[in-house]
Amino acid sequence: MSGNTKPELSKSLSGLHLWGIAVGLVISGEYFGWSYGWAAAGTLGFLVTTILIAAMYTTFIFSFTELTTAIPHAGGPFAYSYRAFGPKGGFVAGFATLIEFVFAPPAIALAIGAYLNVQFPGLDPKLAAVGAYVIFMGLNIAGVSIAATFELFVTLLAIFELVVFMGVVFPGFSWANFTANGWAGSNSFSVDAFGGIFAAIPFAIWFFLAIEGAAMAAEETKDPKRTVPRAYIGGILTLVVLAFGTMIFAGGVGDWTALSNINDPLPQAMKAVVGESSGWLHMLVWIGLFGLIASFHGIIMGYSRQIFALSRAGFLPPVFARLHPTRKTPHWAVLAGGVVGIAAIYSDEFIQIGGLPLTANIVTMSVFGAIVMYIMSMAALFRLRATEPALERPYRAPFYPVFPAISLVLAVLALLTMIYYNALVFGLFVALFALGYLFHIATADMRVKAGGTSGLGHMDAFTEARTMVD
Repeated sequence: MSGNTKPELSKSLSGLHLWGIAVGLVISGEYFGWSYGWAAAGTLGFLVTTILIAAMYTTFIFSFTELTTAIPHAGGPFAYSYRAFGPKGGFVAGFATLIEFVFAPPAIALAIGAYLNVQFPGLDPKLAAVGAYVIFMGLNIAGVSIAATFELFVTLLAIFELVVFMGVVFPGFSWANFTANGWAGSNSFSVDAFGGIFAAIPFAIWFFLAIEGAAMAAEETKDPKRTVPRAYIGGILTLVVLAFGTMIFAGGVGDWTALSNINDPLPQAMKAVVGESSGWLHMLVWIGLFGLIASFHGIIMGYSRQIFALSRAGFLPPVFARLHPTRKTPHWAVLAGGVVGIAAIYSDEFIQIGGLPLTANIVTMSVFGAIVMYIMSMAALFRLRATEPALERPYRAPFYPVFPAISLVLAVLALLTMIYYNALVFGLFVALFALGYLFHIATADMRVKAGGTSGLGHMDAFTEARTMVD
């Protein structure tokens, strides 16, 4: 194939496929991570937190879809902010997205380990988590990806299992159990309960984190003007229903405090109702793994694409833009994110942050990246409306400027409260950003060599590089 030929990506995905990708990237968040919010806010306090975050995500998706359809590029938020604010804006959004997608997989891997530990009590969850990394990094490097149809299948299976969970535990559900000491350990609202509502924000965000990753598939979607809005809106509505249903039913089966600091709240909640030897419990564990794997594998693909795209545009060392000579996969990008993730899994052996469980801190770090990216995306939406009014917008954010403003204000509020309650993790987040920015300043020549806007047009950077190798 000629190096001058730059074919467009095959538009083979339907709206249903894109819905499956959007929900599949997030579905693991329904299985674990969110219950740490109970430790901070109690069940009732966390219910309030989740309502606020659901409002933020719903208005965000209705607004973000305008960017996705107007600039249907695999770079996602990086491309939007670059177009709106130039290289520095691209750096902030790109690096924030990178932190989100690099730190989400180790949390999911630890949950995979915890779920397997339910079946095999002698198995070290951390060892299982590293094993998951090795397997799925290997699959990515080998060129094996989860096809959209399979992603849709495992997503539907994971949703089915969540519905089964709610149905099985329903006989043991009691609203009195859910509300008992539901305000940060008290039966009455207090100052501590008010603070807990905000302290629990990162764990409510975990319910919806990474839904924006479906933007990377926008170029490959048939009739994106129609399918992208339907898929995104259908996806966020699906996740809102599952988030509230899962949380409420899990919290009403017994002592919810026993579920507030573990990686496998659903199996443990079901165990309280049906017993340890029930076939329902074992089915939940095995099918639940499909939901975790769908998100885990999808986000590994996401971080490798993000590392690759940033490298192609000159924001990261060019080695990460190299493709495997025979597999045509960004193997160095896959490995780089995996090294960081595995290091995060074992970081509690060396670093204790705030006395919180390791998974809670990893979730918080990932959420910091996501929130900064959400703020940049909404700012880019406002900026592009002002600077490029003639830009073709197949879908326009409803109730503009109210919806994006609500999302932006709630995202800023979330960031400020997260900083207050997670100062040490935020300090590490800022340190990573500072190192990244120093590298950004010192490597301006890389962006000159890369052409500055390499990969930021309507051509997918991955396809561009593959064409060069071919």
